Amino acid sequence: MTFEEVHGGVLDLLPSAPAKAVDVGAGTGRDAAALARRGYQVLAVEPVRELLEVAKHLNPSEDICWVEDSVPDLSRVEGTFDLALLSAVWMHLPPAASGRAMHRLAALLAPAGLLVISLRRGDPPTDRVMFDVPAEAVVSDGERAGLGLVRLVEEGADRLGRAEVWWQTVVLRKGEE
Repeated sequence: MTFEEVHGGVLDLLPSAPAKAVDVGAGTGRDAAALARRGYQVLAVEPVRELLEVAKHLNPSEDICWVEDSVPDLSRVEGTFDLALLSAVWMHLPPAASGRAMHRLAALLAPAGLLVISLRRGDPPTDRVMFDVPAEAVVSDGERAGLGLVRLVEEGADRLGRAEVWWQTVVLRKGEE
């Protein structure tokens, strides 16, 4: 699936280029590459070294810097960003670490910076460590970290056809009341 298909409900909110973005949980680099094509300087963060190497190979761009790191701490991430994107990442974060992760993400945002988090909803698979996190919990964590809700997108059915899975996207802004 393309960046535009996955994030269509929030594309109108993305900051105008040039801008700095951090793609946390970059996976194979689809979103990082799409943001770079849109004129962003991108820091792509991925915790799995093998996946990071594949992503670098698939998406060679001088506008993307790759780093091995993960939430909740993002200890290797420095600077401030106009956009922080977490696509299908939050469900892997233990609920006890979500507040710490949100505070770290808020600290990385520039004034009026945007945080976009897509949430996989539904019962987690039994063979993976995953949590069903409602959008309301993300909004509450965001508010405690100084972020305000801009938009909640109810995306509905899973694009891969899994009947038991649906998606939501939460968009928060630093300084938004």
